Amino acid sequence: MSQQTGTRPDRPDFADLTEPFRRELLAHCYRLLGSVDDAEDLVQETYLRAWRAYDGFQGRSSVRTWLYRIATNACITASQHRARRPLPSGLGGPGGGPSQPQAGPGSEVAWLQPIPDALVTPETDDPAAVVVSRESLRLALIASLQYLPPRQRAVLILREVLAFPAAEVAAMLGTTTAAIKSALQRARSRIEQVAPRADSVTEPGEPEVRALLERYITAFESSDAAALEALLRADATLEMTPSRTWFAGGEAVACAVSGLGSPGDWRMIATAANGQPAAAAYLRGSDGLHRAYGIVVLTAGATGIARIVVFGDRDLFARFGLPPVHPADAAPSPVAR
Repeated sequence: MSQQTGTRPDRPDFADLTEPFRRELLAHCYRLLGSVDDAEDLVQETYLRAWRAYDGFQGRSSVRTWLYRIATNACITASQHRARRPLPSGLGGPGGGPSQPQAGPGSEVAWLQPIPDALVTPETDDPAAVVVSRESLRLALIASLQYLPPRQRAVLILREVLAFPAAEVAAMLGTTTAAIKSALQRARSRIEQVAPRADSVTEPGEPEVRALLERYITAFESSDAAALEALLRADATLEMTPSRTWFAGGEAVACAVSGLGSPGDWRMIATAANGQPAAAAYLRGSDGLHRAYGIVVLTAGATGIARIVVFGDRDLFARFGLPPVHPADAAPSPVAR
């Protein structure tokens, strides 16, 4: 690569310098865009732009800051040409369908997507860094950020999630420190006005969260309505894309229980998304095979499951490294004779 770009022999290799930041840049682009597909595209665009500009990089900022500047501006430009990505709860009140304009052209909605923890969890032995990363990717937070204009969204993330100094953010975005401080104030105010439902749930410890997910999967696979109802808080919410209708409280519990079907209809694989417990759901078809249905993300509270979001998008399974048919249904390998 250094020969192709004309890089001086005494300069470090571009890949050696930049690859360590790929995971955190993916998380950053996801926070800005609300889509793992778009985020991966913009990370690729970031590295392409950085590679082309590497010979002119003078080291006036760190490589990390330089990459974040490129990624942030690329995401802002991309966001200006796309509608925000909502969850069903962002389109109106529960139960009665959307009461606000649709989020996308025509009858299509570009929904918020979950992101697999495996793609963005920092490769570090520091548990505090992992916790910070997970908290900054919570589904409720990402949904709330979608209400902000792209530039305000970027300022809020760079200042309050990534803790870049105001002066560095101003340099990244080509503006003044005063303008950054003003944009941050507007972003905070906007979030408080339009996204009051951001989850403020106190999660139990990780062992309890894993146990709760296992109980949820067991109840669903065995169609145990009583067991599932016992796991849900009385004020739980349920959202299921691509439906625009969502449910809260007793309606959410009743809807979740009614969707169980018969024992054996569902199979699930435990996973993790947005720093939260999640499950990949497979539904049995007429041929008896359990095929990919959707990714279920849970918000676990100290007293039970507070929120269920079902992303009915089979294409997400590849992002999670999961097969389209449940492994238990796979045909056994021929025995060598």
